[in-house]
Amino acid sequence: MIDEISQRLLDQARPLRIHLLGVAGSGMSGLAALLLEMGHHVSGSDRVTSVEIERLQGLGLEFSSPHSREAVSGVEAVVYSSAIRADNVALVEAERIGVPCLRRAECLAAILHTRKGVLVAGTHGKTTTSAMCAHVLNNGGAAVSHYVGAEIPVLGANAHWDEGSEYLVAEGDESDGTLELYRPTYAVVLNIEEEHLDYYEGLQEIVGVFRRLLEQTSGKVIYCREDPVAHELCKNYEGGLSYGWSDADYTAANVVEGRGVIAFTVVRRGEEMGRVELGIPGRHNVLNALAAIALADDLQVDFSHVTRALSSFAGAKRRFESVYLSPRFHVIDDYGHHPTEIAATLQTARSLEPNRIVALFQPHRYSRTERLAAEFGKALQAADLVFVTGIYAASESPIEGISGMTIFEAVEQQGSTKCVYHEDLSTVHHVVGNALKAGDLLLTLGAGNVHEAGKRISEGLQLIDVLKGDFAESDLEIKLYESMRRHTTMLVGGPAQFWIEPRTLSALVGAVKFFKQRGVPVRVVGRGSNLLVRDGGIRGAVIYPSKGEFGEIGVRGDLLTAGSGVRFKKVASFAEEAGLGDFAWMEGIPGNVGGGLRMNAGAMGWETFDQVVSVTFLDEDGEIRTRSREEIEAHYRNVPELHQNYALKAVFRGAVSGKDEIREKMVESKNHRRQSQPLAASAGCIFKNPESVGAGKLIDELGLKGRKVGMAEVSHEHGNFIVNRGKADADDVLQLIEEIRIEVKEQRGIDLETEIQIVGEDQVAF
Repeated sequence: MIDEISQRLLDQARPLRIHLLGVAGSGMSGLAALLLEMGHHVSGSDRVTSVEIERLQGLGLEFSSPHSREAVSGVEAVVYSSAIRADNVALVEAERIGVPCLRRAECLAAILHTRKGVLVAGTHGKTTTSAMCAHVLNNGGAAVSHYVGAEIPVLGANAHWDEGSEYLVAEGDESDGTLELYRPTYAVVLNIEEEHLDYYEGLQEIVGVFRRLLEQTSGKVIYCREDPVAHELCKNYEGGLSYGWSDADYTAANVVEGRGVIAFTVVRRGEEMGRVELGIPGRHNVLNALAAIALADDLQVDFSHVTRALSSFAGAKRRFESVYLSPRFHVIDDYGHHPTEIAATLQTARSLEPNRIVALFQPHRYSRTERLAAEFGKALQAADLVFVTGIYAASESPIEGISGMTIFEAVEQQGSTKCVYHEDLSTVHHVVGNALKAGDLLLTLGAGNVHEAGKRISEGLQLIDVLKGDFAESDLEIKLYESMRRHTTMLVGGPAQFWIEPRTLSALVGAVKFFKQRGVPVRVVGRGSNLLVRDGGIRGAVIYPSKGEFGEIGVRGDLLTAGSGVRFKKVASFAEEAGLGDFAWMEGIPGNVGGGLRMNAGAMGWETFDQVVSVTFLDEDGEIRTRSREEIEAHYRNVPELHQNYALKAVFRGAVSGKDEIREKMVESKNHRRQSQPLAASAGCIFKNPESVGAGKLIDELGLKGRKVGMAEVSHEHGNFIVNRGKADADDVLQLIEEIRIEVKEQRGIDLETEIQIVGEDQVAF
């Protein structure tokens, strides 16, 4: 069948009508490109589209989504990827109406057999090596067609058909036994390891497939001397060419690793050929380059063309791909999903000399995770900090007892490297991004969609680096995805997308201006004592002015000046030491000056603005202004002036008093707080007091004390407090608030209004 199709593919007078199922995948999109450039009528369908599909549509691809019976009507052949299930509606219809249906490898084999084929095979390294081979031969002056399993910048696309080409360089997939379909002129064998055990019984069965490939190879076999299985299989083939570190036909000497490149001398059977500087790092890539060099040399490509090609080789997408690089951070993405690949990638990452390597690993397939867990645990020891997500299943069904936790446990058992397990890939960028420090190299690893997390983190780091570059290191601290659980007194809430701690007024002004110019929402928070952050977190920048100039406090006469970051408790104690009365009520307020000003916080019959003389704030135009108390409108738990403006500091007036009198009032305030307020984590009073009755008394009268939702509970000590009895979520608190409001409305006809600020997203959206 393959030979028949090969003949049809070459018949330009009668172009075939071919439909590809799963055409958006990297392998299938490459086939589509080859077939289109060969002059055939190509259609394709998939559940999703992509940028590559848009490019192929420009070449003539007829794309449809989702899969449908109608899509295969009138076609002469259907090609399907391994991701297509047997019950796919288009595949079932094609079989029903008698359209020939080919696996992806069968179609590729048919195309390969129309040219002198160079098939690159191995458990790992195929994409990089096949791309190197194609690039080297192209630079040697000969027209070469290629088919590679990823986007290759230097080649322009993952696949290309040149009508005048004599050779076709292709990547051969060993995962499903289809290697035995190919009859290449050259077979390049990189390595043979126990892999794809969802399909194979064991290593010997895998070796058998490679053996049949070699038996069908008409020309040379090029193999890696360093891989024991490949060497044992290939060493006796007549005309075989070996490469490796020693005792091989082609070896590398005087290897020198630099930052992002690696140089070596090529030695052919004891004779120096010349020096190569490879455009990508890693000792494993030296071996890949030697395979390409052996091929080019056997085809008599001038060595000067080879060295020029390898120096300009920039790698493949998702193969140690530099996603983001700055003086502070480096983010690299790699497709590695086998222990050997991961070990080589981490070794290469270490050669870049980062302060730490932080690895984010997404296991690929349950069967691989089950069989190779110990090897993964050992390989990941080369990182300084490891994060593991849930398994990317591909087409597999789950295996009981096997999950990403299996890898986590293996890392913990194999050594001392710290490992964190976070199942959900959609939020793992939060925990990883928050853990990064200046000087770190973040490496995302896996064959699934883990690169999406790296991309999100990179976008955040880029913004942070730009802002950080405008200030001295001591002016402000910046973090990605800081958990608001750490910054609210109720200990609930999702992350802040950007967490900023300025130390100076100029840094705060600069940060606010920076984010607003870019359309990023800005919120200034205090200690979080009157704040409930939803579980989705806060989109945009959250600014926390608590240290440096914002933590300054001083007394002159009967006036006390305090920065917005000073806690009310500190104001009270500082005033006591200075002999300044009327501040004792602040001892029981858990917040700080900025938050207290914004909501006109109060206790024991006092309110913040009872003592305010003036407030200095940053207005919406980025100007720092000071206004007197008479110029500021202040109400019960509401100061409109500070809804959009950010308080920086305030001047308060007290009464010069004796220390004994002040101390007596401080003790009274402390006792009142202990007797009337819960000790458990809370956000203070949840509801504003209605005119007719206190909210706490109302809730008590209705018997709602002790009411629970999850780990959130109405306090037994004070009905207007909701406490966190453990790891409550914001959703628990919000549901409990709603239940209280409904009960109060139904029983007393009163609409309770929340006093706490409720902010953030219901679900993660950044």
